Order: sequence, then C-alpha cells, then structure tokens
Amino acid sequence: MKFALFSLLMNIPNAVTGETLTDQEKFQNVLKQAALAEELGFDAYGVGERHGEPFLSSSPAVVLTAVAARTSRIRLLTTVTVLSVLDPVRVAEDYATLDHLSGGRLELIIGKGNDPRHYPLFGIREEEQWESLAERYALLKRLWTEEKVSWEGKYRPPLSEVTTYPRPYQTRIPIWHGSASSPLSTELAAKFGEPIFSSNTFHPMAKYQALIDHYRERLAYYGHDPKDALIGAGAGQLYLADTKEEAIRRFRPYYDAFSATASSQHNQSPFAGLEDAIARGSMLVGSADSVIEKVLRYYEGFGNQVLAISVDGLSEVEQREQIERFAADVMPALRREIPSAVWSGPTLQRV
Repeated sequence: MKFALFSLLMNIPNAVTGETLTDQEKFQNVLKQAALAEELGFDAYGVGERHGEPFLSSSPAVVLTAVAARTSRIRLLTTVTVLSVLDPVRVAEDYATLDHLSGGRLELIIGKGNDPRHYPLFGIREEEQWESLAERYALLKRLWTEEKVSWEGKYRPPLSEVTTYPRPYQTRIPIWHGSASSPLSTELAAKFGEPIFSSNTFHPMAKYQALIDHYRERLAYYGHDPKDALIGAGAGQLYLADTKEEAIRRFRPYYDAFSATASSQHNQSPFAGLEDAIARGSMLVGSADSVIEKVLRYYEGFGNQVLAISVDGLSEVEQREQIERFAADVMPALRREIPSAVWSGPTLQRV
C-alpha cells in the first residue's frame, strides 16, 4: 500500500488549547507538514480545494507549488480540484506550470466538491454540477493532449485553434476521479479508463463500496479490464495512541469541534457520535493494531492501493506525533500486507 497525507487547511481554534493560528501560521504549518511527510517516507502529499471558512485552501496550485519548492521526491496531489466550477483553460495553464515547477510530480484528483458554497461564487447552479464537470473535463483532456483546440460548449466561451502554454512537463499528467456520493463520478472515470479516489469519509463503508463496485462494472462495459482498476481511498481523521481508549479520549474534543462547523453539518453525518463513527466509519482512531486491522478490512472491500489520511485540526505538536506514529507503527505493516504498483517505478515521462 502507498500513503498520502493531505490537508484542507482547516483553520479553527484548537479544541484543547484554544489557540488560533493566523492565516500565515497555518500556511507555514502545512509547508512544514509536507516536508515532514516526505522525510518520514509518505508517498504523496495532497491539498484539497474549498471556498469558504474555515478552510484556506482556495488555491491548491499555489500551495502545492510552495510544497514543491520544499520537497524533492513526494508526489503532489489535489484532493480535490473542483473542476465543476473552474475554467479548464486556467486549470490547464496553472497545473501544467506546477507540473514543471515540481519536476513532474503532479497528479490531479478532479471532482465536483462537497461544499455547495462554491456554486454561486462561480455562477453555476448546483443541479448543473455533473453536466458541468463532464463538459469541463472533456475540454481539459483535449487541452493537455492536443494543440490548436477548437471547441464549443455551455460553460465557457468557444475556443478557436487554442494551444495552452506551458505544455505539461509529464507526457501525461495522471488524473484521478474523486468519488464521494454519486455513480456519475465513477461513470466518468470508467468511461475514460482512469483511476478513482474514494472520499470514504462521511458515510459507512457500504455506500463507498457500492460506488467502487459500480466503477468496476462500468470499466468492463467500456472495454477496460476491471482487474486493472486503480483505486485510492481516504480515511478522514487519524489519531493513534497506545490504547484505543486513550485515542478516543484524546481525540474527542477535536471530533466535537469539527462536528460543530457548518461544513460538517452540511454533510449530515449518519453516525450517532464518535464511538459510532469509529465503529461504522473509516476514521482511524485507536491503537496501531486496531488501525491496521481496520485498513485491512476496508482493503478487502475496496481493493485500494493508496490510503490518504489527514491530521487537520490538531495542534502542531500533535500533528507531528500522529504523523510519526503512523509512519513508524502502521505504514510498514500495511506495506508488507497490501501490494501496490502505484508510484513504484519511474513516475516522470518527459514530453
């Protein structure tokens, strides 16, 4: 198995100390976190996209460029790029630039996002999100693989023989499809024979497994071998301690604080509380052994080769503690147990 650490740059008062970071302090925190992830052997670092408080991650391309300057090996992910509201020309230009500045380490995860606040900001109605995503993605693919593109659609002005610059540094920037709530996302991924990244955060396992099963079925429908399916999965929050009881006790204030945010309440959690979320959801809160057992159980259902975790919301000291514990006590066992061909060979193919 391969491992990604990611952040949405959620900046809320610390639930234990009450400390509130300035925006500048939070950005510096994320840059230090990414450098630590590379030092400890994580395979990728991701920055998501949100447009509203308490998140500072409205510009993942900019943040990941700063991460690229402070790292040399780790893959850089967008978790996710909200393509349903963005101009594909701007996306093609910004992320091709990042691809160059990172030396070809970029991988894009696209999606429609799960926070409805971005639709009015960019002039899209929520009911248009899937149609908008599909149209914009088809154009983005052409802009990165073709020159002198002529195009006409609904969600941006027509193009006539346009070639975007710079061209990507990699021959083909890897693109994953974020999957959280609808078979329309897995349908789009299957159509193009491209990998999916299951959010696997807000609901019990069965909901996400149904989407992954749908993805494999539709891969076969479009003529792709389901055995070649490449799947990543999130796990939401991480909190490790010597015992499960200690982890629950220490993590509870953070769980309660995030549950009170508007973003969390929008997702309408089906869980009755922290213990229920740990028992029936993907949250990795417990001892190292219990976390390893849960990841293996999810792997049996999903077949995912990549796992993404987050330590957003914790104090900087606890973030470091959790990342170091995970790297030392969890990652080695999962690398042995779960094969993964992702990022195992040369990742850079120069144009």
